[in-house]
Amino acid sequence: MMHDWRLLGLVAGFLTAMMVPALVETPDAALTRLIGEARIEAETPGTCEKPEIDRLIRIFCDGQIRAGIREKYPLFGTRKGDERFGYDVDVARAVASRLGVEPVFIRVKAATRIVLLDEDKIDVVLATMGHNTQRDGQARFIRPHYYQSETVLIGPKELKVAGWKDIAGHSICVTIGNGSNAQMISHQARLMLFEEATVLPVRLADETCMLAAQDNSFFASYFTDEDFARRFEPKFGFAQVPWGMAVARTGSDRLAQVLDLMSQTFHRTGVFLENGRKNKIAAGFLESQKEVWARPECNTVEGNTDPACILPPLDAALEPTPFIGNIVAVEQWITDNTGLSVSLPMFKTMPAWTLFQSGVVNSLYLVVGALGATLFFALLLGALQSSENPVVQWVFHALTVILQSSPVVLTVVIAAAVAQEFFTYSSVVAIGAAIVALGLMNGSNAGQAIGEAMHTLHAENAGKDIPETQLFGRAVSRSATQIVSFLINAAKGTPVAAFIGAPELLSALTDITSFASGRATTYTMLLIFYVLVVMVVVWLCGRLRVVLERRHA
Repeated sequence: MMHDWRLLGLVAGFLTAMMVPALVETPDAALTRLIGEARIEAETPGTCEKPEIDRLIRIFCDGQIRAGIREKYPLFGTRKGDERFGYDVDVARAVASRLGVEPVFIRVKAATRIVLLDEDKIDVVLATMGHNTQRDGQARFIRPHYYQSETVLIGPKELKVAGWKDIAGHSICVTIGNGSNAQMISHQARLMLFEEATVLPVRLADETCMLAAQDNSFFASYFTDEDFARRFEPKFGFAQVPWGMAVARTGSDRLAQVLDLMSQTFHRTGVFLENGRKNKIAAGFLESQKEVWARPECNTVEGNTDPACILPPLDAALEPTPFIGNIVAVEQWITDNTGLSVSLPMFKTMPAWTLFQSGVVNSLYLVVGALGATLFFALLLGALQSSENPVVQWVFHALTVILQSSPVVLTVVIAAAVAQEFFTYSSVVAIGAAIVALGLMNGSNAGQAIGEAMHTLHAENAGKDIPETQLFGRAVSRSATQIVSFLINAAKGTPVAAFIGAPELLSALTDITSFASGRATTYTMLLIFYVLVVMVVVWLCGRLRVVLERRHA
């Protein structure tokens, strides 16, 4: 009898050993199990009322998944009325279908994708978002990736641009939030920022920018247009990056698990490939990924964490500043004590810190230069308008009227255009043009006040033998209030130099926010900086006015 039990034990062990491989869970079975468990939990009374549940459970509670989708990205995410089209849109529908819920589409932009995740306004991002190491700390990316692209520079065929050395000083149209923006800034390009990528081809066509940078997947549809293809061409590409669906880093663990397995099965079964072909996007990446995930070593529950199967994120880590730890501590202290979320990107990475420092210095140069130019042109135009020659008076009075009637931005742009006719574009040329433009505009107003004071003094002192230089000094003293007012206006107007690419603080902070978060904090700091600068200028001008008025007295 004992031998029989031993025999039965050996048989059972053998059968168990034979069955172990069959008991290993497949990705499809794991996906089905996780979805089923979450659905059962959501149907349990009281679960949906709990304040902190995984977003996967809440998706089943609500019967819908909120997908962040772009609306102006041809072939991937577009909208006509209530109808949405594109690869990302179809992938979102496939995800919702596999979960058995309804898709709800919420418009996102490059700059708002991760913000809306953090604010719990969307459950998943499906919006052409490249997976790089910098974003790894901001969102939880789904692996495997569902597409891949690289940033490409597009420009007129006659423009000779072959590499990084050729873009210094060029204005490049980009969208806010693109990780590749930092790389262009590091090569001395001037960025013009836009919310939507669809603006870029328009700005190329009207020559607002000589170059535009965006994913090659975005420009693919435009090169099917004969006129666009005739005028423009890709110059060079860089920063090849895999695209990932993404969820919030907190409260989405189970949702991330399900989407990882779903992405894996969608590659193996051809769901991604089928939707890619349907939307006429380049399918090379999707074809290769289908083969990868059909391999036995990748087609496992652990395959989506296997470095041999998945793609690494683009290494976009920026060199940190030596004091980044202190800055992070300050941010956390502010959050803990005020409840406000503050980000100080200009102090965290060396590219941003370098931009910030140069922006502050250039802004101070601009302010000092604008004050000097305003005072110079005020005295010059005041003297010319005081001339006894009626022709000279009329000519410079007309110039003053023109300058007073011209918008400050237009005057600065014209000054920059004239300067570039004589000099090769550079930061110094841009700053110089802005100084001259601000000096002319504000100096013409102050000069008119001096000229009018001179005419009054001539009338008051008719027949008296008073030297013109003495009368002019009195006229300047009488015009002290107006001169001071326009000196302050000149200081306040210096940020307009950003419109012509002068690398002052507004331009520098705009560049920083093109590749870093914290726009609200960044521009608040800009406001504080200029308020302090203008306060100092007001104090100095007040002292100047006292001196001038004493001389008059």
